[in-house]
Amino acid sequence: MLIVLGILFAVAPAVIWMTIARTRPVGFAIGGTLLAGASLLISVQRGWIDAPRPDAHLVFTALAPLLIACGTGLEGRHENSPSPEWTSRRKGAIGFLGTQFALTLVVGLLYALMISEGSEAPPSKAFPSLPPGISMVNEGTSCGSGGCSRAATVTSEDGMSRPEIIRELGLQQESCRSSGWLLDWRDVCVGARDNGENVTIYASWGY
Repeated sequence: MLIVLGILFAVAPAVIWMTIARTRPVGFAIGGTLLAGASLLISVQRGWIDAPRPDAHLVFTALAPLLIACGTGLEGRHENSPSPEWTSRRKGAIGFLGTQFALTLVVGLLYALMISEGSEAPPSKAFPSLPPGISMVNEGTSCGSGGCSRAATVTSEDGMSRPEIIRELGLQQESCRSSGWLLDWRDVCVGARDNGENVTIYASWGY
């Protein structure tokens, strides 16, 4: 159900544009751009493109109405005065797109408020890809006063020492990267520890 709703959310601006477009050149150009944007958003929704989903939704719903407004303005230069029927459809389109943006903004702000509490650990994809010969034994999450973190124990199937495993993973030092663009201001920090018996890799939030 969520997949269907996500797809409908992504293609809605293109469908709206189809109802108000009046010229072929501008209509196809704007429509094609909206469909390309919808494809990118669906790819983010499905995890085919690694990008923060809330930020992607907010950017898409902000840019789509601007693109449609530009298309309407360009068509107005080459067309006669619009008919009352088209004006009515345009008002409906403005209302729909405005509602979609408002809902996205509200949900985005609720998401930003939720993550500020630090009650969720970073996802498993925050860990680096394991090279051949290194496997994950177990994985879990823990929470404390500094928020929640994710940790996993890794071992070598080729007899590598613990320092060699850490070096092979490229985690000699903790590294941090941005988790999002707009709504998520946290950094996700990834590192490794040698506890004397095995190697533990971890991912935690930085603020």
